[in-house]
Amino acid sequence: MAGRWKNDLNWSDVTPKAAWLNRRQLMAGAGALALGGIAGPALAKLNAAPSQYSTAEKPDSWEVVTTYNNYYEFGTGKEDPARNAHTLTTEGWQVEIDGLVDKPGTYTMDDILKGTSLEERIYRFRCVEAWSMVVPWVGFELSDLLNRVGVQSGAKYVAFETALRPDEMPGVNSRVLDWPYVEGLRLDEAMNPLTILATGVYDEPMPNQNGAPIRLIVPWKYGFKSIKSIVRITLTDTQPATSWNKANASEYGFYSNVNPEVSHPRWSQASERVIGGGLFAKRKPTLMLNGYGPQVADLYSGMDLKKNF
Repeated sequence: MAGRWKNDLNWSDVTPKAAWLNRRQLMAGAGALALGGIAGPALAKLNAAPSQYSTAEKPDSWEVVTTYNNYYEFGTGKEDPARNAHTLTTEGWQVEIDGLVDKPGTYTMDDILKGTSLEERIYRFRCVEAWSMVVPWVGFELSDLLNRVGVQSGAKYVAFETALRPDEMPGVNSRVLDWPYVEGLRLDEAMNPLTILATGVYDEPMPNQNGAPIRLIVPWKYGFKSIKSIVRITLTDTQPATSWNKANASEYGFYSNVNPEVSHPRWSQASERVIGGGLFAKRKPTLMLNGYGPQVADLYSGMDLKKNF
């Protein structure tokens, strides 16, 4: 892992902005890049330097990041969200924060972003389909928001809920999952500095298909833990239900840490395919905790990660 964590990544080290902007303009006509409306303060802060946790690995292209997505509310195909998510209205977005907090309430995006320092973070983002990508997320630590609303002493978990809008989300008319989509973290996981709330990608507001206007990123867990388009955050003393665990508990545990030693019942998770390398790219070994062990392994000290999968 030596040399992985660097704070010196410049825009010249990644895809030139002019190049992906030109490609983006071509794609916009096909409706693949529907961006949600985010108020001025959010837009003003997107031009940020890489954080200390950014990986030196090259990010995937804008096209890959914004056209190969899991967002079942807009369809189960990887390309469905980019085609369908333009229907999501994000203007005036609000997030309810409740439960064991000192300042419960309904917060606007301006409220949430007030006082934060948005930083660009580049993470490898792996999902249960055994594919991975590197994304330059723009966001801030979840702990920043939780500290501002005041976590009460009895809180042990953080629960999240995605918007449920049948008129805007064609996928929720299917029964593939029990809607709305819900997720959860243990409080210490939520307070880890690698756990962020993202509001953008590259230096643009979050595209709808990527979870506009605000989503969770937990880089050492499989992608489905990183819930999109959040409308509710609840602090609780009870382990919350999570959508994929409710759908199939034998395949999807609460923790869902990247662990190559635990095979999914229907496939091995020991190796992964890098999306940016194409369909025929050589697979590479999956790293324990997605390579973020030095930062998060102590969260699971003494736990059996095969049992607590």
